[in-house]
Amino acid sequence: MSEKIEQLLAGLGQGDKKALARCITIVENELEGYEELLYSLPQKNTIPVIGITGPPGAGKSTLINSVIKMLTADNKKIGIIAIDPTSPFNYGSLLGDRLRMAEHFTNEDVFIRSLATRGSLGGLSAKILEVVDVMKGFDFDYLFVETVGVGQSEIEIVGLADLTILVLVPESGDEVQTIKSGVMEIADIFVVNKSDRAGASAFVKNILTLVHSRLGKEDEVATPVIRAVAVSGEGTAELIQAIGEIHQHKINSKRSFLLTEKAYRLIQNKRMKDVQKGNLQKMIEVESGKPGFNLYAFVREFQ
Repeated sequence: MSEKIEQLLAGLGQGDKKALARCITIVENELEGYEELLYSLPQKNTIPVIGITGPPGAGKSTLINSVIKMLTADNKKIGIIAIDPTSPFNYGSLLGDRLRMAEHFTNEDVFIRSLATRGSLGGLSAKILEVVDVMKGFDFDYLFVETVGVGQSEIEIVGLADLTILVLVPESGDEVQTIKSGVMEIADIFVVNKSDRAGASAFVKNILTLVHSRLGKEDEVATPVIRAVAVSGEGTAELIQAIGEIHQHKINSKRSFLLTEKAYRLIQNKRMKDVQKGNLQKMIEVESGKPGFNLYAFVREFQ
């Protein structure tokens, strides 16, 4: 192991945030030594990785903010990865809104890192798996991953997180029947945020009906449905309790599934490493102007 990587890993184990930030930068940008760093990461499988997803405007950031306040008051160390949308045209970040968590930026018990999706359609950065594992090498008590909330493709989060929280609002009531076959199926915990609004009680009943219909095995734990008003902290304590209970139940049963999903994504990313979308577009602009252009024949050259 190179001396540089050895020093960074030592800093990671000692709780050095600068070492953590540097390790993330090396892995995210595939700088010199990034594979060596990944191969040498300490394996800490007890830190819960919690995915938080849901449609835009559901209040995910506000909910995380409320959870952070309560956990840090209990002297817990929190890591947060916020996935920011990326422009499909120039692959630059669209300046994700981290303002609701701004008060925690100087908190020594909180580490917040934003990652751009860089063209990923599922709301997750292509490097998210590696970054999560780097952060698991630090002495966090909880890791939260907030996704961009882009719809059905959010199911990718289930292959990353130990448990997934789906944040909805009462106005989502009319959409439940259309989305339950996709995003609704991934939730380990439902949070109905802004539940002081009209229609919240009826919406919660609809979610509970869905939850009961999903129960198949006798030993399966019912999915919690929590009413919350994130701006006031209502429901936060119940959510933290549910996270602990669900994680304890899933920590062993979901392990092989998670490892399989991660391995699949890593292999997929590795094989696609030399295929850059921007370069691909330039090639297609040239080739598609030629007589007899066939997309399938073009794609075959990359197989």
